[in-house]
Amino acid sequence: MDFNAAEEEEFGFSRNYFLAKEMGSSGKKSARKLSDINVVDEQELREASANIEPKHQNDVADLINSYKSLYPKWVFDLRCGFGLLMYGFGSKKSLIEDFASTALAEHSVVVINGYLQSINIKQVIIALAEILWEQLKLKRKVSSGSLPKVPQPFSSRSMDDLLVFLDGPEMDEKDSFICVVVNNIDGPGLRDTETQQYLARLASCSYIRVVASIDHVNAPLLWDKKMVHAQFNWYWYHVPTFAPYKVEGLFLPLILAHGSSKQSAKTALIVLQSLTPNAQSVFRILAEYQLSHPDDEGMAVDNLYSISRERFLVSSQVTLNAHLTEFKDHELVKTKRHSDGQDCLYIPLTKEGLEKLLSEIS
Repeated sequence: MDFNAAEEEEFGFSRNYFLAKEMGSSGKKSARKLSDINVVDEQELREASANIEPKHQNDVADLINSYKSLYPKWVFDLRCGFGLLMYGFGSKKSLIEDFASTALAEHSVVVINGYLQSINIKQVIIALAEILWEQLKLKRKVSSGSLPKVPQPFSSRSMDDLLVFLDGPEMDEKDSFICVVVNNIDGPGLRDTETQQYLARLASCSYIRVVASIDHVNAPLLWDKKMVHAQFNWYWYHVPTFAPYKVEGLFLPLILAHGSSKQSAKTALIVLQSLTPNAQSVFRILAEYQLSHPDDEGMAVDNLYSISRERFLVSSQVTLNAHLTEFKDHELVKTKRHSDGQDCLYIPLTKEGLEKLLSEIS
C-alpha cells in the first residue's frame, strides 16, 4: 500500500513538472539580463575583501614554518638538477620568494610574475644571459687574470642563440646556478604554448634552475611528457598556504564587480613604482600630453623621443623603445594608428584615473 502511494506521488510530481514546462514555454520569456544586475564597484569590493579578518593564524604560521624546515631539502633538490613545482591552495608567492631570498642568497635569482597579463619572455632570457656572462667574466678574471672576449650583444641575438649560450658555458663550480622564480607559471602572461616551450628549454639549461608555483587545476595540461620529465624535471611539492591572493588579484577583475578608473589607476601605480625613475618620467610626459590634448588620437613616438631626449631621460631611440616595451608588457600604454598612418601612443585610462595616477607618482 505504501509502495503504491509513493508511486502515485512520484507520477503526480512528474506530470506536474511537464505541465509546468509546457505552460512556461508558451508564456512570455523574461526580459531581464545579467547586465541589469546592480553590482558593486570594484574598488568598494576590494576594500571590503581586504578588511576580512584572517582566521586560524597560529595554525597557518605553524604550517608555513613546517615548509621553511624543508628549505635545505629544496636546495639539495635544485643542486641535483630538479625544478621545484609548488602547488596547493593559497598564494605561494611569499613562500617561494622567502625561500629564494634566504636559502639561495649565494645564487643569482630572477623573478618572473606570471600573474601579469603579458610578459616579454625574451627580455627575461636576455637578463639571464647577462647575469651568466658577468659570472663567467668574474670567474675567468680570477683564474687567469684576463677578461674573456666580449660577445655579440645579447639583445640582438635570437632566442635559440640565447638558450644555447645559457646551456653552453663551462664553470668549475658544479653547484653554481641561476635560479628563476616563477610566480604562477600557469598565469595569463605565460600560458601560451610558445612561452611554455621556451620556459621548458630554459629549465633544461645547465646552469638554470626553476622554482615555480601553479594554481589552476588544469595547469599540468600545459606540458607534455618530455617537458615534465626531461626539461622542467619537476619535483612536485604540495604546499597549501591558505594565504590570500592579494598581489595576484590586483591584476585580475573581480567577479560581479564593475571596474573603476580609481582601481585601474591603483594597478598602474603599482606597476610604475617597480620601474626606474627615468621610465616613470617618460610615462609622465605621455600622460601630461594626453591630458592637455584630449582630442588627439595619441602622442607620436618621435614627439615623445624628442621631449624625453631634451630632458635627458633617454640617450637614444633604443633606450626609449626599452621603456615602451615595459609599458606595453604591463599594458600601461597602447598603440593606435593615426589617420596619417603614423603610430601613436596612448594610455588606456580615463581622465580622472590619469590625473589620480599623476598625483600619486609626483
